[in-house]
Amino acid sequence: MTRLRVDGVPVDVCEGASLLDAVRAVGTELPTLCHDDRLRPAGSCRTCLVRADGRVTAACVTPAAPGTNVTTAQQDLRDLRRDAVELIVSALPPRALTAGRRSELAETCRTLGITLGKAAPETSGNRDDSHPYIELDRDLCIACGRCVRMCDDVQGTFALTLTGRGADTVVAPGTGGPWAQSDCVACGGCVDTCPTGAITHPGPGRGITTAQPQPEQVRTTCGYCGVGCALDVVVSGNQVSAVLPALDGPVNQGHACVKGRFSHGYLTSAERLAHPLVRKNGNLEPVGWEEALARVADGLRGAVAAGGPDAVAAISSARATNEENYLVQKFLRTVVGTNNVDNCSRLCHAPSAAGLSAAFGRAGGTDSFDDVEKADCFLVVGANPVEAHPVVGARLLQQALRGASLIVADPRRVGLAHQADIHLRPRPGTNVALFNGLAHVLVAEGMTDPDFLRDRAAGLDELVELLAQYPPARTAELTGVPAEDVTAAARLYGRARRPAILYGLGVTEHLHGTDGVRTLANLAILRGAVGDTGRGHGVTPLRGQNNVQGASDMGALPDMLPGYGRITDPDARARAEAVWGRTLPARPGLRIPEMFDAARRGSLRALWIIGEDVCATDPNSHQVADALDACPLVVVNELFLSETARHADVVLPVASWLEKDGTFVNFDRRFQRVRTAVRPPAAARTDFDITHAVAAAMGADLGCPTPAETLAECGRVAPVFAGISHERLDREGAVAWPCPAPDLPGEATLYTDAFSTLDGRAQLSAAPYLPPGEAPDAAYPLLLVTGRRWAHYNSGSMTRRGGNLHLEAGDHIDLHPLDATRLGVDDGTEVTVESRHGTARLVARLSEELSPGQVFCAFHFPESGVNALTSDHADTVTDCPEYKVTAVRLTPGAV
Repeated sequence: MTRLRVDGVPVDVCEGASLLDAVRAVGTELPTLCHDDRLRPAGSCRTCLVRADGRVTAACVTPAAPGTNVTTAQQDLRDLRRDAVELIVSALPPRALTAGRRSELAETCRTLGITLGKAAPETSGNRDDSHPYIELDRDLCIACGRCVRMCDDVQGTFALTLTGRGADTVVAPGTGGPWAQSDCVACGGCVDTCPTGAITHPGPGRGITTAQPQPEQVRTTCGYCGVGCALDVVVSGNQVSAVLPALDGPVNQGHACVKGRFSHGYLTSAERLAHPLVRKNGNLEPVGWEEALARVADGLRGAVAAGGPDAVAAISSARATNEENYLVQKFLRTVVGTNNVDNCSRLCHAPSAAGLSAAFGRAGGTDSFDDVEKADCFLVVGANPVEAHPVVGARLLQQALRGASLIVADPRRVGLAHQADIHLRPRPGTNVALFNGLAHVLVAEGMTDPDFLRDRAAGLDELVELLAQYPPARTAELTGVPAEDVTAAARLYGRARRPAILYGLGVTEHLHGTDGVRTLANLAILRGAVGDTGRGHGVTPLRGQNNVQGASDMGALPDMLPGYGRITDPDARARAEAVWGRTLPARPGLRIPEMFDAARRGSLRALWIIGEDVCATDPNSHQVADALDACPLVVVNELFLSETARHADVVLPVASWLEKDGTFVNFDRRFQRVRTAVRPPAAARTDFDITHAVAAAMGADLGCPTPAETLAECGRVAPVFAGISHERLDREGAVAWPCPAPDLPGEATLYTDAFSTLDGRAQLSAAPYLPPGEAPDAAYPLLLVTGRRWAHYNSGSMTRRGGNLHLEAGDHIDLHPLDATRLGVDDGTEVTVESRHGTARLVARLSEELSPGQVFCAFHFPESGVNALTSDHADTVTDCPEYKVTAVRLTPGAV
């Protein structure tokens, strides 16, 4: 600590603090028009002047030195600060301080008693409202640079710049054109930090609000990707006025992305379902809730009567709360009597659960993302966090810019690859070969931890024997990655003091996805960089949907009970049976692909799909649609009439994440609260209420009358959650599991003493490389990889109903210019894409982010038919589809 005096008052501040920190510590506020605590200080506005040991200086950029005597209250200092603010204001038009404006500058002027006096004339033509979410009024810009630093230092997009000279300096998009055509990714950070209102967004925000009383703010957790950003939802008249990233958010720390921040227009979309729908005479017709629930209950009873309990199945939701997922699996197991329940982790991160459990013992990442600042080397594999997890991408980029080493392994030149020390570009489907090649170098060059391997790991001899087959030269042959890059990447990771591994669906969505996870985990085990050894940040999967971790945690899996107790384990079943008062079936249920197979065969007679558009997101979507059409009863809980809902017999209108209460679990195992910000439309109900209502219609009582009581019951079934409650989360904000008791902290970092495997050791995997399910040939010469774009999310059901359509109006397929020339395809032209499984129609976009012979597209617009292309090849352990390797051909024009 550093001790100094401020206006005669002794104060202690942390090492590295500024005089501004010291002044604030004694309760004195200074104007800080160029300063934001999240940004590096600039000292350009000269409005925070103080006297330090007799010298006048800007407090924000002056380090706090021991023994310094700081004064703030002398009249000459007040005059200097007032003069600085008056000079800034004199260049602004009258609307800068219009009555009712609540900008930081206007508030400072009111505090100092400054009025405009002479002001710059009002002008026109200096506004840029081309962007759907961000507006620029250049006349109000004071060139403080906060927005530019926010864009550079926090978001890492480098989309803004200061242009002009002298008093004419203003902010502008770096591309020089309209804001909508810039590199801006609409994180909103510039809006938050702007002190004058030069950059705003429609509706009240942190920088600009109305003079009327503050609307209500509700703290909740984002319902898009699995990062788990804490958001403050500004509500007025049961409508969302704005969504602000919480400055004290555990993961996002005052940051957000376009989806969590702005993509809430779907709430008031005219396309939201207004009534339950029941199929009559081939058509879906609106009915009341009583009739809809009766149809569901009768259909479920009929299915059980015709085919037994296993004739019923449910696909629970990674979008729903933990409490809703818990109720759904409890309903299937105790009311219907089947384990036929699964969730969309089957389609994305089931190999993570299987691979991490096999390697370490638990089905989650090993460490808290809070430790990201401690890592000095990042190995980011098969993930594009800049687009799919922007807040994580931004924090990783910050660390790279501060000097951390960055290795990116991805076939495409994804966002982080532009800043990477090494970019490994393996051919799709060759991950296991690449990871074995890296491990070979670690072992061959002595970059392992012998003590850790001796005391805390198993399987080393078998692995070393296998790795002899993967020297850099052979790894290069198998993967296409140059041998020297394999060696360089292994050395960068192997010599780092605290290396970290983060990975995404590019590892899991393969025929051998579980092997991919396990061989990637080998690297951390070999280095001893897991288990809080002080030598690494472990292994972290970047989860795709907001509660895909929680849905599995809650037991919405065919072979697992809440807390990952195996359904075949008598002790785990007995614990659940004691709480639920019912005997449970001991045989694992159907996985999602098996459900569709059973429906086509006629043995599955009722399927309840909750919040998943399986016709748009699942592979080989034509076969999925055929399965739904063959099933006698399909029930769908949805916001909109999705592609899947069009095949349903009953469609139930539901509440969205902004309209419900409960909890989510994010990608690093943190439970966080979800709170109701606005009421859902009159006809919509939460999945929680619907599950209770269906059970009641079947004469059953699930208990758990509230979400809080549901989580409490879950803790009795699954001791790893016993210490987590709504009350505790309301008090503490976030708690990581495992947390077995209310008086214990959650285990943010796992395996500090022992691994959770049978022998307490980390298990190395000697898995050989095996080829993917498909390969290009003369008929289908290109390899298709699918993924996400930054402006949209999954099937786009929410992001396509709002301003995001102005940012990305449709799906397109990226291909290398060499392939485009060979195929006679121009940029922006319509093309037909065919695989062995189906056809899609897309718009071509030329991009050198891919290697020749590879193409990439997203699946945000179901009408494009992208998932009709993908195969039914799946991970041999978990049935996770091989989305990342599909052989296709491409022809100009529509067929």
